[in-house]
Amino acid sequence: MLFNSYVFLLFFLPLCVSGYFLFNRINDVVANVYLLGMSLWFYSYFNVSYIAIILSSVLINYIFYRLIKKIDKCGLKKIMMITAVIINLGILAWFKYMDFFISSFNTLFKQDMTLLKIILPLGISFFTFQQISFIADTYKGEVGEYDLITYACYVTFFPQLIAGPIVSHDEFIPQFIKKDNRQINYDNLTKGVYLFTLGLAKKVLIADIFGVAVDTAYGMVKSLSSTAALFTILGYSIQLYFDFSGYCDMALGIGKIFNIELPPNFNSPYKAHNIKEFWDRWHMTLTRFFTRYVYIPLGGNKKGKVRTYINIMIVFFLSGLWHGADWTFVFWGVCHGLLLVMYRVLKKYFDRIPQVIGTLFTFVLVNILWVFFRSPSFKTAFRLFGRVFKGGLKLLPETITAAFELPEISSLFVGKYRFYFNHIIVVIYIILSLGIVFFSRNNYEGRTDRSITVPKAIGTGILLAWCVLSFENVSAFLYFNF
Repeated sequence: MLFNSYVFLLFFLPLCVSGYFLFNRINDVVANVYLLGMSLWFYSYFNVSYIAIILSSVLINYIFYRLIKKIDKCGLKKIMMITAVIINLGILAWFKYMDFFISSFNTLFKQDMTLLKIILPLGISFFTFQQISFIADTYKGEVGEYDLITYACYVTFFPQLIAGPIVSHDEFIPQFIKKDNRQINYDNLTKGVYLFTLGLAKKVLIADIFGVAVDTAYGMVKSLSSTAALFTILGYSIQLYFDFSGYCDMALGIGKIFNIELPPNFNSPYKAHNIKEFWDRWHMTLTRFFTRYVYIPLGGNKKGKVRTYINIMIVFFLSGLWHGADWTFVFWGVCHGLLLVMYRVLKKYFDRIPQVIGTLFTFVLVNILWVFFRSPSFKTAFRLFGRVFKGGLKLLPETITAAFELPEISSLFVGKYRFYFNHIIVVIYIILSLGIVFFSRNNYEGRTDRSITVPKAIGTGILLAWCVLSFENVSAFLYFNF
């Protein structure tokens, strides 16, 4: 189920919130079972078979959690932990990477093995990593005693289930079982709705519009002008930024409605002054996961510079592979790893660069690498770069600018005037989007700490209504694919 859909906003969310707090007046366990059932409905809305996959994963991990808690022998406990991690990674590899492995094998050894064409369950990367962190922390003795329903609610809590953040047990469960959080908090409710609306606007009114234009451009890469190619590169960077930022805002907003403070996952990454800071701000909980459970166990930065650089490259290779089962994603991850190694080697020089120049330089590098992240193949990526230098300076084709048509305004213009007017709208969209990216305060800089005033409430209502009226072209979040 999508946050940006009528069924979620007008039916599922009101029913889920009201039912959860109503059942809490009767019994906590009943409320937990209700929330679990609603989360499973949310997850399996497009494919009922997903329920069997996620429930099996939850049950297997809970069994290992109980075994690790009961075992006293350190060696046996470690074996159980490793076995649980291998099973989790095996399930993830089967669903997400098996066809990738077969395809790579065919290419490398010139074979013709048949692809399995396995349907990727939504969010499997997220709830798999979340459970791996839970098992690892259980082994380290950092997890308390939790019943199966509480654990299942932790894994399946619908706001963060499909596209993060990757939440650790100590961030969720203590809040979830707290008695005071079992009652409606109207301050949290209003702030949550406000935050959700901001995220919805980012997704529906900005990301989706750029998305339509970028998809159109990628369908005609061979004929793009230099102007259109540059727009395609920048347009995807804007689309991905507002798509992921919007989801993070909506997830945090819904969590706040339930009196759950989910961890921050997106902190204005394009404001970063260098590539290290970019990764401190982009998909923050994924970076935290790889740091805690891969980088540090490998030795982190405590075994010399060369080993540190190798560890960084391993982490970013895995990060690229985590994002997608394709060599373009691996290449994207490896390039980011190399940039981070380069930053560490030349840190004293990079730190002397004025912040404005550092931010622009980092933004350009990230934009270039997003091309490999978005392109279906290396051929398409390099072809797009080629069009930047060979396409010539021309106005954008109407097939691209049509994505930015605002019906209530564009209807006033006809013929060639409409074509030029659409270009003006494109420029305005780019300027406003980049203005928000570089100059607007984000939700972790105090924008939602203040109480909701009457003017802000009215503005939120208008913005929410505008978003709902724009649901005609509903699209999934980009990180649903990962």
